[in-house]
Amino acid sequence: MSMFCYQCEMSQKDGCGSSGASVGTCGKDENLSRLQDIMIFGLKGLSAYREHLNELDSSLTKEIDDVMSETLYFTLTNVNFNFDDHINQLMKVGSAGVKVMDRLSNSHTSKFGIPTPVKVTQNKVEGKAILVSGHNLEMLEKLLIATKDKGINIYTHSEMLPAHGYPELRKYPHLKGNVGKAWFDQAKLMKKFTGTFVVNTNCIVPPKKNCTYLDRLFTYKIVGVEGATQIEDDNFDELIKRTLECEDANGVDLNEDTTLVTGHHYKTILTLAPQILDAIKDGKIKQFFVVAGCDAPGKGGEYYRELAQTLPKDTVILTSSCGKFRFNDIDFGEIEGTGIPRYLDLGQCNDSNGAVEIAKALSQALDTPINDLPISIVLSWMEQKAVIILLALFSLGVKNIYLGPKPPQFVNEDIFNFLSQTFNLTLTTNAKDDLKKLLIA
Repeated sequence: MSMFCYQCEMSQKDGCGSSGASVGTCGKDENLSRLQDIMIFGLKGLSAYREHLNELDSSLTKEIDDVMSETLYFTLTNVNFNFDDHINQLMKVGSAGVKVMDRLSNSHTSKFGIPTPVKVTQNKVEGKAILVSGHNLEMLEKLLIATKDKGINIYTHSEMLPAHGYPELRKYPHLKGNVGKAWFDQAKLMKKFTGTFVVNTNCIVPPKKNCTYLDRLFTYKIVGVEGATQIEDDNFDELIKRTLECEDANGVDLNEDTTLVTGHHYKTILTLAPQILDAIKDGKIKQFFVVAGCDAPGKGGEYYRELAQTLPKDTVILTSSCGKFRFNDIDFGEIEGTGIPRYLDLGQCNDSNGAVEIAKALSQALDTPINDLPISIVLSWMEQKAVIILLALFSLGVKNIYLGPKPPQFVNEDIFNFLSQTFNLTLTTNAKDDLKKLLIA
């Protein structure tokens, strides 16, 4: 099906495009239909970051809300049929994404302090335990306060890992470590984890009807599944009570003596600017690789592990989001003779602006346009927050991005050709061949 739309009374039977037509009754063609789909997907991602920002400082969301409202209006029937206007509106959505991530980052660091590097125990669990998955740092702080001196240990999962880097969160001694990898291993984890499990934002895996952990699953705010317990008005009493009823986690087969490193927020990395610039000028750092994005189930994500593993030792890896769990167990060491880590975890997906801030600082210091810097960008995408991140990069004029592991189905040949010609967007193939193209001679 080249297009599909059934939003108005004029729609053909079963929706415009269902019988093979490439133009809807209103005159909207396949390209415009798909561009409007991308707008909606971008707004979904934008709304996630807007929601986090609104919780921290509602005075900062008005400009974001205006773009969301205008863009939704743009997609109504019989509003706009101009291709360039659609692209301009997408760039406006992307610019809003830049603003919301910048403001959210500043709000996080203002409230929780600037993250600094920290080693976090991985899969080592003990005592009464709560495992927290999602992105909501404010909710985590409230939970840490509520469970203080209650004999309960708090562990992070997936995108909550970067919480350990924030001084105002890691000051709580019962914030212990991380368990598991990306979001989609929840069901497997909960079969082994003997405590309770809280999902505070998107990326929840719906439990199967015969699962054995539904009575230990709690959800927060917008998140919900049938049979789980919803936390209302930040009241954690029921969660605490159920956690204390659970058996201790001592001796479960999750225990491993391994660690992960996080806490390389861009504001911390920029304090290393003189050392980084010296390393570049001395030829000790040849190239930066932004290997980041959303992870999804399947073997396709192993591309990113293979790529990271085979990068030369004079390169630095910048990462964020849950895609890093494909390779963040690897010890990449340091750039020889500098003390600069080769692996830098900028944080959650909403911290993707960090790579841009680092690039902007390098651009200014080296008097070199961003697209001419020794930086290669290889992203994985899974859902709508990745769409807003990509639109944000496009709105800043960032080019030469590799995207995988699968091409988005909502982008057709015409739109991809436009993105390829305008931004030199390239789809990933295999790590070995792509690396040959990405490495600067």
